[in-house]
Amino acid sequence: MSDRTGVMVVGAEGRMGLEVRAALEGEASLVFAGALEREGHERVGERLPEGVELQDDPKRALEGCGVAIDFSIPASTLANLRAAADAGVAYVTGTTGFDEAGKAEIARAAERIPVLHAPNFSVSVNVLGYLAREAARLLGDGYDAELFELHHGQKRDAPSGTALFLAEAVADGQGKKLEEHVVLERAGETGARPEGAIGIQTLRGGDNPGEHTIYFIGGGERIELTHRAATRGHFARGAVRAAAWLVGKPPGLYRIEQVLGLD
Repeated sequence: MSDRTGVMVVGAEGRMGLEVRAALEGEASLVFAGALEREGHERVGERLPEGVELQDDPKRALEGCGVAIDFSIPASTLANLRAAADAGVAYVTGTTGFDEAGKAEIARAAERIPVLHAPNFSVSVNVLGYLAREAARLLGDGYDAELFELHHGQKRDAPSGTALFLAEAVADGQGKKLEEHVVLERAGETGARPEGAIGIQTLRGGDNPGEHTIYFIGGGERIELTHRAATRGHFARGAVRAAAWLVGKPPGLYRIEQVLGLD
């Protein structure tokens, strides 16, 4: 009898679901045990190569699982999270684009089960966030902060959750609240750049998995911190690492920095 913890993969036949399934093969403490897809998916009811039956009902997909991994859309994530909370199954999600009500619902679920919600599971991106915070702190007020992000044309939310995470890191390093200084668009007669502004510019196109650059622009010089993703595999490996870490934790809302030791 296996002592590995079963994992439900949301969107098991999608791009990220396939990456997560591949990453699970390299984690000795976890095993792919539940597969969930949208209602009406053409393969629902079939057995996948790993022997797991593809379901469109989260309650059935969660049977025999101790943790779920979800990269989907907010409405789907919240519905699946409710089912996981009812079943007592830990939850890892990289879904972005939640409104305040959605974030509040995640927090309520975390009162019942351990939940880890992160905008990005890449180790490199989270180290970039750490570096951005320290750079902002060390450079001080003499440098303007701007962020650029590029993602594939099918991405639904803008700016990306990762861009907002990095902007939050900059704001934290500068000792300010992001919501009071963020600038998301510029058009027409904008006037001079507001003092202390943190700008985010968004591009969409092609199949780019994600690219982010933070600019610290001073007088006559600038620093650029950049992360470029070539594949989605590192996101999946980070989520699997987080799932293995989350198993057995008490209810609560956890952060990816805790998994990576970046707190």
